[in-house]
Amino acid sequence: MSGGAERLGRLLNLVPYLQARPGITLAEAAHDQGITERQLRDDLELLWMCGLPGYGPGELIDMAFAGDSVTLTYDAGIDRPLRLTPDEALALIVALRMLAETPGVAQRDGVHRALAKIEHAAGDLADAAVAVRLPGNADRLEELRGAVERRRALRITYYTAARDETTDRVVDPMRVLVVGRWAYLEAWCRRAQAVRLFRVDRIDASAELDEPAQVPRQAQPTDTRTGTLFTPTPDLPLITLRVGRGARWITEQYPCEEVVRGPGEHWTVSLRASDLDWARRMVLGLGAEVTVVAPPALAQAVGAEARAALDTYATPA
Repeated sequence: MSGGAERLGRLLNLVPYLQARPGITLAEAAHDQGITERQLRDDLELLWMCGLPGYGPGELIDMAFAGDSVTLTYDAGIDRPLRLTPDEALALIVALRMLAETPGVAQRDGVHRALAKIEHAAGDLADAAVAVRLPGNADRLEELRGAVERRRALRITYYTAARDETTDRVVDPMRVLVVGRWAYLEAWCRRAQAVRLFRVDRIDASAELDEPAQVPRQAQPTDTRTGTLFTPTPDLPLITLRVGRGARWITEQYPCEEVVRGPGEHWTVSLRASDLDWARRMVLGLGAEVTVVAPPALAQAVGAEARAALDTYATPA
């Protein structure tokens, strides 16, 4: 689960939790939620700005503080458990069934327990006929899963978005896994001499070889418990951005080394990037909400591409 999704679930649980415990101390609430007191204070600050459309003083979640204790005084309508519609329940059942059938999924027992509870609550709806398709090309995914099960080496043609290039390589499959919205083949890449994750929808071609997979002993599976596949390391480029309110979400979506709030509504954010090409695309996607502070090479690349785009619009058709 990503950091943003995890926080959303925590915030939704926090409102009824506080409603049932008026006057609870911040230390006790933080302990019950499994977070630090600083994280709890940040969550309460965000909740205080949430409410129904209109966002007048009577529509926002409100709370009262007395020393180190807090009492929820207005819940903005979040006063009862979530009730799933039939479509929402069926969507959850389909998603959980997909996870249960995906090789390499962690905590499979928990998936089956959750699926059993929702199927029981859904009743006859759970028996509806649905076609479950895993992320990416279904036929390709089945080929990859077969190679994993048969422990056969693969020759693949793969598009690497970060370098905008297509390469042919021989890999030794380890497992197929789903992280977020994407399915991946995890394999030992003989070309890179390292474990690599190949996004299934970017594998243009694959062929099972008549030789067994030879995964070295030193090959270690990728840790997916954080819900992200990117692990920042000191050797990667450090970028610093000045972001507005509309781009603050990157502090929850990406691992940041430093976040400085202010001046005004702007934050200064430092994070590692896999490479400057990826950083350039991210900054351009954020538009006017972000300004590059460092490194100069990134600022120059973003400026050059932005000017080229403007020149294109200025050229008569």
